[in-house]
Amino acid sequence: MNKSKLTYEKSGVNIKAADKFVKYISSNLNKLKKRRKLANIGGFGAISKIPDEIKKPYMVTSTDGVGTKIELANELRKFDTIGIDLVAMCVNDIIVQGAKPYYFLDYISINKVKLKKLKSIMKGILKGCKISKCELVGGETAEMPGTYSSEKFDLAGFAVGLVSKNKILKKEKIKKNNIILAIPSSGLHSNGFSLVRYILKKKRINIKKNLYLKKELLIPTKIYVNEVVKLFKKDLINGCANITGGGLKDNLSRVLPNNLDAELNLNNIKITKIFKFLKNLGVNEKEMLKTFNCGVGFCLIVNSKNLNKIKKIFPNKYKPYVIGKIIKGKKQVRMNGKISW
Repeated sequence: MNKSKLTYEKSGVNIKAADKFVKYISSNLNKLKKRRKLANIGGFGAISKIPDEIKKPYMVTSTDGVGTKIELANELRKFDTIGIDLVAMCVNDIIVQGAKPYYFLDYISINKVKLKKLKSIMKGILKGCKISKCELVGGETAEMPGTYSSEKFDLAGFAVGLVSKNKILKKEKIKKNNIILAIPSSGLHSNGFSLVRYILKKKRINIKKNLYLKKELLIPTKIYVNEVVKLFKKDLINGCANITGGGLKDNLSRVLPNNLDAELNLNNIKITKIFKFLKNLGVNEKEMLKTFNCGVGFCLIVNSKNLNKIKKIFPNKYKPYVIGKIIKGKKQVRMNGKISW
């Protein structure tokens, strides 16, 4: 055997291509107006200073991915928005605790490094960080031949937020007669795609030929950071919930104190076209509410007197509206009424 052929590159790992990708990320970050004193990209770890304005700082951390939405991105050969989803899934969880996201890291694992594809993914990650005013401080790209089949990849995100001790959003702040506001979603966000793909397969729907689905299914997750952080600064939020897997019921129950219930009026929920489309394909209402956000991407629990002040913070497309209230109970989410599909 010719020993000279026993190389890392022969096993399927291209270090040179990975190095080019790191340089691409570094060059893009260097174009940003606020240049860091500490260059983190390409190092062994990221070094970040805790901002001076955070008094008695506490860290809030979150990690997530985008699920099987990746499979649709692969099928449609469109990768420039999936990175926005990745950032959104992490930072939208961070703000639930009252924290502002500051730092983000990504992990990309892929069968084979293809610079065009990775640059497109990174374009979305950088945009998501820009929208959320979160700094990309590092990450990892792992080329893993044999683990993933051709063209397959996976993404994971890691976010760090900071909050002053006296600003942590605790359950005890939620009171009886608070109202529950729905903030509209941008679409499916990044949850329920295994069911979506199953439905498309069963119904033999080709998304490449369906212009509506081709566009709708890859709409990136709405990032709620800027609006919600403004509300924190004005002390207008008593509680909030990111509506992801498990829908309204599971996610709202996570933020309720033990002696209170959330009572929702399903008649008030504003259902958008994509959810009506899926419902009409044969998904029952119970499964829709359990699997999808059904048009409600984020919930706020607030004093009713602050409703108008809160609405002014959001653009028209994402104006919050009342879907329920807080009542005495045992940490349950009660659903009344029926959605108008």
